[in-house]
Amino acid sequence: MVSPAGGGAAMVTAGGRVCRYRPRMAERFEHHARTVSLLTLLSRITGLARDATLSRVFGAGPLMDAFFFAFLIPNLFRRLFGEGALSAALLPVYTKLESHDPEAARATASLLISRAALWLGAVTLVGEAVLLVISLVGEHANPAVWLMIIMLPYMPLVCLVALLGAMLQVHGRFGPTAAAPVILNLAIIGAAVAGVYLAVGERDADANADALIDGRLLHIGAVAGSVILAGVAQLLWSMRALRGTGWWTRKTDPGRPHARQVLATAGPMILGLGVLQLNTLFDGVIASYPTTVGQTIAGITYPLETGAMAAISFAQRLYQFPLGVFGIAIATAIFPLLARQADDASAFADSLRRGLRLAVFIGLPASVGLMLVREPLAMAVLQGGDFHADDARRVGFVLLGYAPAIWAYSLTHTLTRAFYAREDSKTPVRVAMSVVGLNLALNCTLIWTPLREAGLAWSTSICAAIQAATLIIIAHRRLGSLVDRAVVLSWARTVALSAVMGAGVAVAAWWMPKAEQWSTAIWQLAGLVILGSAIAALAAVSLGMAELRWALGTARRRKK
Repeated sequence: MVSPAGGGAAMVTAGGRVCRYRPRMAERFEHHARTVSLLTLLSRITGLARDATLSRVFGAGPLMDAFFFAFLIPNLFRRLFGEGALSAALLPVYTKLESHDPEAARATASLLISRAALWLGAVTLVGEAVLLVISLVGEHANPAVWLMIIMLPYMPLVCLVALLGAMLQVHGRFGPTAAAPVILNLAIIGAAVAGVYLAVGERDADANADALIDGRLLHIGAVAGSVILAGVAQLLWSMRALRGTGWWTRKTDPGRPHARQVLATAGPMILGLGVLQLNTLFDGVIASYPTTVGQTIAGITYPLETGAMAAISFAQRLYQFPLGVFGIAIATAIFPLLARQADDASAFADSLRRGLRLAVFIGLPASVGLMLVREPLAMAVLQGGDFHADDARRVGFVLLGYAPAIWAYSLTHTLTRAFYAREDSKTPVRVAMSVVGLNLALNCTLIWTPLREAGLAWSTSICAAIQAATLIIIAHRRLGSLVDRAVVLSWARTVALSAVMGAGVAVAAWWMPKAEQWSTAIWQLAGLVILGSAIAALAAVSLGMAELRWALGTARRRKK
């Protein structure tokens, strides 16, 4: 029998032996959120360093278009299987089994991991064969195809890393998974920098144009190869982090019924998320069309130019920095807690309210601030080498479309995990699918306006806001008074805080001279970020917002 939430050690019987389980129902998830935030901050910083290296070495032209489009495929499978359906379906089941029947938990995890490795490995082999045929038919003229051939094996590796990461969260180990992207970022940086010195064809001023092109293709191929090496290292890193938990066993029979339960839950999610990922792939096809296909469509000049995919990808990296450090960190940290509280409606709703308040408290000011510092940020991170000021302004224009909805992305991640914690995998997928058609329609319409590739970003933001609002309405109806007076008051104060911060930063940005050089952009960015953070903190203190203490980890814990 397990003691009530917030109690001390409890004795449970599992497999004929007595185990000690210490539930942490009273422990605030903000502690884990800070851990994930700090390590995610490190990974995002190295991610910015990675993008800064790629932009300076390869610019924002067709090579980067091809690379980002090829890298899109492994990421789609990661979101579908790794961080999507399987891990979301596994975590609640694994959490309960780990508390009550550790032997069944190990058997379930072992069975699913081994099956996932076989299935994803088979998909990879089929995909490699199809890509090889396409490359042969096209006489290897399309770099995006052979870059996909190189990087496709990263797909099963990163999916397995995500599954192992879900298990690590249940064991209270959030750090290894949050830090795993650092390995990928450092590998890409190393390959890109090494290629500058080793790919002689790129830097030889006396070489002809063909030699220069061959050198750059060899260079980007080496960068793609480093992705596979990083995937292997990430997998070994995650397995080492699980060492000592006894997660692996060859006796998988006790886990078969639970594995079927996980797959039954994941099945509808896979179908629904598959549609969503096709939508994401379609976005990539739209942006990379000038590079992968041509400059015309049905005899009409295509509205986007070469480099559109690179501009979109660089802008996504920039807006995902605050989203990953704060928004996704909150959702990641709260997921195991919500899974434990799934049968306690009052405690579940209370934890979710805190998550919603914290997500908006961080996400809304981040949206306002990112809109105001978009150009200095793009210049500071990306400008230099083959990446010029006009390229930075192009990325900044796209970033202006993504930035307004950081709060919505954060809320969606938190609410989606709340539904998953209650083993409701259908609702978030249905809501997401309901905006797929709108997103596609907006994409195909807005690219023909002066927004051009930025239209893809605005479409994403509009749909994200609609998705978040819909999830809130559904959750509010099912949990009773989820959005209570305290939540509404918190959101209203956050809106006021964001308005004051935005006004201060806007005045300071207007007063500063327009940045053209990298060094000027650095100082402007630093000044605006410090000013905005100070105004936001002072406003939060003046308004007496508890969310500031939660975010900083200074809130007093309740007495047991």
